[in-house]
Amino acid sequence: MNIKKGDNVKMLSGKDRGKTGKVAKVSPSSARIMIEGLNIFKKHARAKRQGETGQMVQVSRSVDASNVMLICPSCKAPTRVGHRVEGKRNVRFCKKCKSTV
Repeated sequence: MNIKKGDNVKMLSGKDRGKTGKVAKVSPSSARIMIEGLNIFKKHARAKRQGETGQMVQVSRSVDASNVMLICPSCKAPTRVGHRVEGKRNVRFCKKCKSTV
């Protein structure tokens, strides 16, 4: 997977199309990503104790990794990600400006 926790990404589809956010959680097995402040839905939570009222809670849901694009920290543009070997490490790099991510 090309996207890691802490990366800045741009949404390509869905109701939050065009918005940017920071990746909070990554699930490589299902190829899904959770982004802070994006893809928020309201969930109805029932009362826990007697006399308490139920409420609606805002919950952030995950999106598919193919629906986001990484924003390069150096050129500040949404870009595709490449991989190359520098020394003994595999490094991600921006396809536009060729700098490491």
